[in-house]
Amino acid sequence: MDENNISTAYTPNDSVQALPAQDNTIPKDPIYVDSDKMSAPYSNMPLLQLNDLCKRYPGMGTYMSVFHMNLVIPRGRIIGLLGPNGCGKTTLIKMINGLLAPTSGNVLINGMSPCPATKKVISYLPERTYLDNSMKVSQMVTYFADFYEDFSTEKAYGMLGALGISSDARLKTLSKGTKEKVQLILVMSRQADLYILDEPIAGVDPAARDYILRTIITNYNPGSTIILSTHLISDIENVLDDVIFMKNGSLMLYTSVDSIRSQMGKSIDTYFREVYAC
Repeated sequence: MDENNISTAYTPNDSVQALPAQDNTIPKDPIYVDSDKMSAPYSNMPLLQLNDLCKRYPGMGTYMSVFHMNLVIPRGRIIGLLGPNGCGKTTLIKMINGLLAPTSGNVLINGMSPCPATKKVISYLPERTYLDNSMKVSQMVTYFADFYEDFSTEKAYGMLGALGISSDARLKTLSKGTKEKVQLILVMSRQADLYILDEPIAGVDPAARDYILRTIITNYNPGSTIILSTHLISDIENVLDDVIFMKNGSLMLYTSVDSIRSQMGKSIDTYFREVYAC
Protein backbone atom coordinates (compact mmCIF):
# COMPACT_ATOMS: atom_id res chain seq x y z
CA MET A 1 0.00 0.00 0.00
CA ASP A 2 1.13 3.56 -0.67
CA GLU A 3 1.96 4.84 2.80
CA ASN A 4 1.36 8.42 1.62
CA ASN A 5 -2.31 7.66 1.18
CA ILE A 6 -2.60 6.60 4.81
CA SER A 7 -0.89 9.71 6.12
CA THR A 8 -3.17 12.07 4.20
CA ALA A 9 -6.41 10.32 5.10
CA TYR A 10 -8.63 12.18 7.54
CA THR A 11 -9.37 10.69 10.96
CA PRO A 12 -11.68 12.09 13.64
CA ASN A 13 -9.96 14.87 15.55
CA ASP A 14 -10.62 17.59 18.08
CA SER A 15 -11.15 20.35 15.53
CA VAL A 16 -14.44 21.44 14.00
CA GLN A 17 -12.79 23.59 11.34
CA ALA A 18 -14.22 22.79 7.91
CA LEU A 19 -11.84 21.34 5.34
CA PRO A 20 -10.70 23.57 2.46
CA ALA A 21 -13.12 23.82 -0.44
CA GLN A 22 -12.11 21.98 -3.61
CA ASP A 23 -13.09 22.18 -7.27
CA ASN A 24 -15.30 19.19 -7.98
CA THR A 25 -13.66 17.99 -11.19
CA ILE A 26 -12.01 14.82 -12.44
CA PRO A 27 -8.48 14.35 -11.05
CA LYS A 28 -5.71 14.33 -13.63
CA ASP A 29 -3.78 11.56 -11.93
CA PRO A 30 -6.10 8.96 -10.34
CA ILE A 31 -4.52 7.04 -7.48
CA TYR A 32 -5.05 3.30 -7.13
CA VAL A 33 -3.99 1.26 -4.11
CA ASP A 34 -2.97 -2.37 -4.58
CA SER A 35 -4.47 -4.17 -1.56
CA ASP A 36 -2.75 -7.43 -2.57
CA LYS A 37 0.57 -5.95 -1.46
CA MET A 38 -0.65 -5.44 2.10
CA SER A 39 1.03 -7.73 4.62
CA ALA A 40 0.01 -6.20 7.96
CA PRO A 41 -2.04 -8.39 10.30
CA TYR A 42 -5.80 -8.14 9.81
CA SER A 43 -6.38 -6.81 13.33
CA ASN A 44 -3.95 -3.92 12.82
CA MET A 45 -5.66 -2.61 9.70
CA PRO A 46 -8.21 0.19 9.70
CA LEU A 47 -11.75 -1.10 9.50
CA LEU A 48 -12.54 1.18 6.56
CA GLN A 49 -10.22 3.33 4.52
CA LEU A 50 -10.98 5.59 1.55
CA ASN A 51 -8.03 6.63 -0.58
CA ASP A 52 -8.61 9.56 -2.96
CA LEU A 53 -12.00 8.07 -3.78
CA CYS A 54 -13.90 9.57 -6.73
CA LYS A 55 -17.07 8.67 -8.60
CA ARG A 56 -18.40 10.24 -11.79
CA TYR A 57 -21.56 9.00 -13.47
CA PRO A 58 -21.74 8.94 -17.30
CA GLY A 59 -23.23 12.08 -18.77
CA MET A 60 -22.26 14.29 -15.81
CA GLY A 61 -19.36 15.99 -17.55
CA THR A 62 -16.55 16.81 -15.13
CA TYR A 63 -18.79 16.85 -12.04
CA MET A 64 -18.18 14.06 -9.54
CA SER A 65 -20.71 12.61 -7.11
CA VAL A 66 -17.86 11.71 -4.75
CA PHE A 67 -14.74 13.82 -4.97
CA HIS A 68 -11.30 12.90 -3.60
CA MET A 69 -12.53 11.34 -0.36
CA ASN A 70 -9.78 10.38 2.08
CA LEU A 71 -10.93 8.85 5.36
CA VAL A 72 -9.87 6.32 7.95
CA ILE A 73 -12.78 4.89 9.93
CA PRO A 74 -11.79 3.17 13.20
CA ARG A 75 -13.52 0.32 14.99
CA GLY A 76 -15.99 0.73 17.83
CA ARG A 77 -17.66 3.98 16.73
CA ILE A 78 -21.16 5.12 15.77
CA ILE A 79 -20.75 7.65 12.99
CA GLY A 80 -23.34 9.93 11.42
CA LEU A 81 -22.93 10.41 7.66
CA LEU A 82 -24.67 13.73 7.13
CA GLY A 83 -25.37 16.11 4.27
CA PRO A 84 -28.15 17.48 2.06
CA ASN A 85 -29.83 15.51 -0.70
CA GLY A 86 -27.52 14.93 -3.65
CA CYS A 87 -24.30 15.42 -1.68
CA GLY A 88 -23.01 11.92 -2.51
CA LYS A 89 -23.85 9.95 0.65
CA THR A 90 -25.67 7.08 -1.07
CA THR A 91 -23.06 6.90 -3.85
CA LEU A 92 -20.35 6.63 -1.20
CA ILE A 93 -22.28 3.92 0.64
CA LYS A 94 -22.74 1.91 -2.55
CA MET A 95 -19.02 2.03 -3.32
CA ILE A 96 -18.17 0.83 0.18
CA ASN A 97 -20.56 -2.07 -0.36
CA GLY A 98 -19.10 -2.90 -3.76
CA LEU A 99 -22.33 -2.02 -5.58
CA LEU A 100 -20.63 0.74 -7.57
CA ALA A 101 -17.08 0.84 -8.94
CA PRO A 102 -15.06 4.00 -8.23
CA THR A 103 -14.00 6.17 -11.13
CA SER A 104 -10.66 6.42 -9.37
CA GLY A 105 -9.25 5.85 -5.94
CA ASN A 106 -9.85 2.95 -3.63
CA VAL A 107 -12.02 1.54 -0.84
CA LEU A 108 -10.46 -0.88 1.65
CA ILE A 109 -12.41 -2.90 4.24
CA ASN A 110 -10.11 -4.72 6.65
CA GLY A 111 -7.38 -4.09 4.09
CA MET A 112 -9.33 -5.58 1.18
CA SER A 113 -11.09 -4.02 -1.79
CA PRO A 114 -14.84 -4.80 -1.89
CA CYS A 115 -15.28 -8.50 -2.67
CA PRO A 116 -17.22 -11.54 -1.36
CA ALA A 117 -14.97 -11.60 1.72
CA THR A 118 -15.82 -8.00 2.64
CA LYS A 119 -19.54 -8.60 2.11
CA LYS A 120 -19.30 -11.17 4.90
CA VAL A 121 -18.27 -8.47 7.38
CA ILE A 122 -20.61 -5.66 6.26
CA SER A 123 -24.28 -5.59 7.24
CA TYR A 124 -26.04 -3.13 4.94
CA LEU A 125 -29.47 -1.53 5.24
CA PRO A 126 -30.32 0.23 1.95
CA GLU A 127 -32.67 3.19 1.77
CA ARG A 128 -35.22 1.19 -0.25
CA THR A 129 -36.55 -2.17 0.90
CA TYR A 130 -35.44 -5.28 -0.98
CA LEU A 131 -37.60 -7.82 0.85
CA ASP A 132 -39.74 -10.30 -1.10
CA ASN A 133 -43.36 -9.34 -0.44
CA SER A 134 -44.59 -12.88 -1.06
CA MET A 135 -42.58 -14.31 1.84
CA LYS A 136 -43.45 -14.58 5.51
CA VAL A 137 -41.33 -12.84 8.10
CA SER A 138 -40.20 -16.24 9.39
CA GLN A 139 -39.09 -17.22 5.90
CA MET A 140 -36.96 -14.09 5.65
CA VAL A 141 -35.35 -14.95 9.00
CA THR A 142 -34.56 -18.44 7.71
CA TYR A 143 -33.22 -16.99 4.45
CA PHE A 144 -30.83 -14.65 6.31
CA ALA A 145 -29.75 -17.44 8.66
CA ASP A 146 -28.91 -19.66 5.68
CA PHE A 147 -27.11 -16.89 3.81
CA TYR A 148 -25.07 -15.28 6.62
CA GLU A 149 -22.94 -17.34 8.99
CA ASP A 150 -22.98 -14.55 11.58
CA PHE A 151 -26.79 -14.21 11.68
CA SER A 152 -28.51 -14.83 15.04
CA THR A 153 -32.02 -16.29 14.69
CA GLU A 154 -32.56 -15.91 18.42
CA LYS A 155 -31.75 -12.21 18.30
CA ALA A 156 -34.03 -11.65 15.29
CA TYR A 157 -37.04 -13.32 16.93
CA GLY A 158 -36.36 -11.45 20.15
CA MET A 159 -36.51 -8.08 18.37
CA LEU A 160 -39.58 -9.11 16.34
CA GLY A 161 -41.36 -10.04 19.56
CA ALA A 162 -40.39 -6.78 21.26
CA LEU A 163 -41.91 -4.81 18.38
CA GLY A 164 -45.00 -7.01 18.24
CA ILE A 165 -44.34 -8.18 14.68
CA SER A 166 -45.76 -11.63 13.93
CA SER A 167 -43.30 -14.02 12.33
CA ASP A 168 -46.23 -15.62 10.47
CA ALA A 169 -47.22 -12.38 8.73
CA ARG A 170 -46.56 -12.06 5.02
CA LEU A 171 -44.58 -8.99 4.14
CA LYS A 172 -47.20 -7.79 1.66
CA THR A 173 -49.67 -7.43 4.55
CA LEU A 174 -47.36 -5.17 6.55
CA SER A 175 -47.22 -1.37 6.45
CA LYS A 176 -44.22 0.38 4.92
CA GLY A 177 -42.93 1.30 8.37
CA THR A 178 -43.24 -2.25 9.67
CA LYS A 179 -41.42 -3.63 6.63
CA GLU A 180 -38.58 -1.23 7.36
CA LYS A 181 -38.51 -2.43 10.96
CA VAL A 182 -38.27 -6.04 9.76
CA GLN A 183 -35.42 -5.18 7.42
CA LEU A 184 -33.57 -3.34 10.18
CA ILE A 185 -34.02 -6.31 12.52
CA LEU A 186 -32.54 -8.63 9.90
CA VAL A 187 -29.56 -6.33 9.41
CA MET A 188 -28.91 -5.87 13.15
CA SER A 189 -29.18 -9.60 13.87
CA ARG A 190 -25.80 -10.14 12.28
CA GLN A 191 -22.45 -9.96 14.11
CA ALA A 192 -20.74 -7.82 11.48
CA ASP A 193 -17.64 -5.66 11.60
CA LEU A 194 -19.32 -2.75 9.83
CA TYR A 195 -23.00 -1.81 9.81
CA ILE A 196 -24.08 0.69 7.15
CA LEU A 197 -27.59 2.03 7.67
CA ASP A 198 -29.06 4.33 5.02
CA GLU A 199 -32.04 6.25 6.47
CA PRO A 200 -33.01 3.54 9.01
CA ILE A 201 -35.71 5.61 10.76
CA ALA A 202 -37.09 7.73 7.91
CA GLY A 203 -40.22 5.65 7.32
CA VAL A 204 -41.25 4.87 10.89
CA ASP A 205 -43.46 6.79 13.29
CA PRO A 206 -41.81 8.91 16.00
CA ALA A 207 -42.98 6.55 18.74
CA ALA A 208 -40.94 3.70 17.23
CA ARG A 209 -37.77 5.71 16.61
CA ASP A 210 -36.46 5.53 20.17
CA TYR A 211 -36.87 1.77 20.20
CA ILE A 212 -35.20 1.40 16.83
CA LEU A 213 -32.24 3.50 17.96
CA ARG A 214 -31.96 1.42 21.12
CA THR A 215 -32.08 -1.66 18.89
CA ILE A 216 -29.21 -0.29 16.84
CA ILE A 217 -26.92 0.57 19.74
CA THR A 218 -27.65 -2.54 21.83
CA ASN A 219 -27.57 -5.17 19.09
CA TYR A 220 -24.27 -4.61 17.37
CA ASN A 221 -20.84 -5.92 18.20
CA PRO A 222 -19.11 -3.31 20.44
CA GLY A 223 -15.93 -3.83 18.42
CA SER A 224 -17.78 -2.96 15.24
CA THR A 225 -18.61 0.39 13.72
CA ILE A 226 -21.94 1.78 12.55
CA ILE A 227 -22.21 4.34 9.76
CA LEU A 228 -25.66 5.87 9.94
CA SER A 229 -26.93 8.14 7.16
CA THR A 230 -30.03 10.18 7.96
CA HIS A 231 -31.72 13.56 7.66
CA LEU A 232 -33.32 13.18 11.10
CA ILE A 233 -30.28 14.46 12.95
CA SER A 234 -32.03 15.56 16.13
CA ASP A 235 -33.38 12.02 16.58
CA ILE A 236 -30.02 10.27 16.32
CA GLU A 237 -27.36 12.71 17.51
CA ASN A 238 -27.40 11.42 21.09
CA VAL A 239 -26.18 7.99 19.95
CA LEU A 240 -23.37 9.30 17.70
CA ASP A 241 -19.66 9.33 18.52
CA ASP A 242 -18.49 11.09 15.35
CA VAL A 243 -19.95 12.92 12.37
CA ILE A 244 -18.98 13.17 8.71
CA PHE A 245 -20.33 16.19 6.82
CA MET A 246 -20.47 15.98 3.02
CA LYS A 247 -21.34 18.65 0.46
CA ASN A 248 -21.26 18.44 -3.34
CA GLY A 249 -19.48 15.11 -3.14
CA SER A 250 -16.67 16.44 -0.95
CA LEU A 251 -15.72 15.88 2.67
CA MET A 252 -16.45 19.02 4.71
CA LEU A 253 -15.85 17.80 8.24
CA TYR A 254 -14.98 14.63 10.15
CA THR A 255 -14.86 15.08 13.90
CA SER A 256 -16.33 13.90 17.17
CA VAL A 257 -19.72 15.13 18.36
CA ASP A 258 -18.11 16.12 21.66
CA SER A 259 -15.81 18.51 19.80
CA ILE A 260 -18.74 20.28 18.17
CA ARG A 261 -20.64 20.56 21.43
CA SER A 262 -17.65 21.75 23.48
CA GLN A 263 -16.11 24.13 20.93
CA MET A 264 -19.25 25.46 19.29
CA GLY A 265 -21.66 25.14 22.19
CA LYS A 266 -24.29 23.77 19.83
CA SER A 267 -26.11 20.57 19.11
CA ILE A 268 -25.19 18.61 15.99
CA ASP A 269 -28.55 19.47 14.46
CA THR A 270 -28.08 23.20 15.06
CA TYR A 271 -24.52 23.19 13.76
CA PHE A 272 -25.58 21.19 10.70
CA ARG A 273 -28.30 23.73 9.87
CA GLU A 274 -25.77 26.58 10.12
CA VAL A 275 -23.15 24.84 7.98
CA TYR A 276 -25.64 24.02 5.23
CA ALA A 277 -27.67 27.25 5.38
CA CYS A 278 -28.32 28.67 1.91
